[in-house]
Amino acid sequence: MAKTLFEPKGILPDRLISLMCNEGIIHSHQEISPSQIQPASLDLRLGSKAYRVRVSFLTNKQGRIIDRIQEFGMHTINIERGAVLEKGCVYVIPLLESLNLPRGISGVANAKSTTGRLDLLTRLITDFGSEFDRIEDGYKGPLYAEVCPRSFSVCVKQGTLLNQVRFSNGTNQLTGDDFQNICLANKTSIKEVNLDQGLDFSVDLSLANDLVGYRAKQHTGIIDLSHSNHYDPNDFWDPVYASKKQIILDPGSFYILASQEEVTIPPGYAAEMTPYLPMVGEFRVHYAGFFDPGFGYKGTGGAGSRGVLEVRCHEVPFLLEHGQKMGKLVFEKMMAEPANPYGSQNYSNYQGQRLKLSRHFKVTI
Repeated sequence: MAKTLFEPKGILPDRLISLMCNEGIIHSHQEISPSQIQPASLDLRLGSKAYRVRVSFLTNKQGRIIDRIQEFGMHTINIERGAVLEKGCVYVIPLLESLNLPRGISGVANAKSTTGRLDLLTRLITDFGSEFDRIEDGYKGPLYAEVCPRSFSVCVKQGTLLNQVRFSNGTNQLTGDDFQNICLANKTSIKEVNLDQGLDFSVDLSLANDLVGYRAKQHTGIIDLSHSNHYDPNDFWDPVYASKKQIILDPGSFYILASQEEVTIPPGYAAEMTPYLPMVGEFRVHYAGFFDPGFGYKGTGGAGSRGVLEVRCHEVPFLLEHGQKMGKLVFEKMMAEPANPYGSQNYSNYQGQRLKLSRHFKVTI
C-alpha cells in the first residue's frame, strides 16, 4: 500500500482514492459511496449538524475546530433531514469523512462546480490548520466545511455534497513533452505560453443573441440542493446582454459568465483555475476552480467545453470587455491516468458545456 501511494509523484487518481477508502486512510461511519470518487478527487458529505457561528475562523495550530465552535457558536441546527442555511450567515458543518493520512500525503480542497455556480462560499477547515482548503502532510483528524451562502439561501441535509478534496504525494514537474501535449490539446502554440505560470483564459462577451451571462437576483426564494432541473432560472437570475461586447459589473453582484477559450484537460493531467492578478480590475473569479482529468477532452465527449466563470464585483462598477483576461489554468500531473476520466460516466454534468447554470435550474437555452 505505501509503495503504491508514493510512486511516482503527482495527484492520486480515482483507483488509489478508492484504495485509501478501503484501507481506512479515508474513514467514515457511513459507507463511502463509489459515486463520491471522482477522477482525481473525493466528494465530501455534510454531517448531521450545522453550527451557526459569529465569524469565520482558522485555528492557526492552536487547537481544534470544536473549541472555536464553542467560543464563537451561536446555535446548532439539525440538518439530518434538511434545513435552511440563510444568505449572509456563516456556518461550520462537520463532514462525514475523516482522515488518517500517512506521512508524505497531503490534500487540497475546493468547492464543487455546482456549489460555485450558486455563489455558495464553501471552504474546508481542519484542526490545527493555518490555511483554508489545505490539508497538511500526514493529517489525522476530522474535516469541517465552512459554508456561507452569498446570493441565495439554500436547503441542505446530511449527505449533501458541497466540496471535494484531491490528494497528492508531491509535485511532478511538467516536462517539455507534457507542455506539448497540453498545448496541442488546447490548440495553443507552446511558443506563445509559459506553462509554468499557466494558460491564460479570458471572458467571452460575444455569444449568440448577445446573451453573455446571468446576474443573481437580490431577493429570491430558497434553493433546495437536492433538486435537479427544477427551478425556473428567471426566478433567480437576470440575463446579461453585451453592448458593443462590453458589460458593466455592479458592486456586490454575482455573475455567471463563460470563457472565450475551449478548455481541454488531457486524462494524464488536472488543472486549477486561479484568479488573475488583482490589480487588473475590481472583480474576482470565484472559488470552484478545479478541472478533472478528461474535462473538455474529445475522447470523453467534451469537445468545445468552456470554462464557466463565477465572478463577483467588489468596490466600484467595473467595465468588462470581450477577451479580457480573467485568470490562468495551472496544470498538474497525475500520478497515473484515472480509470474513469471526466465525461466517461453518465453523471458528468458539465461536459461539453458553454454558458451554463448549475444543475438545479431548467435548461432554457
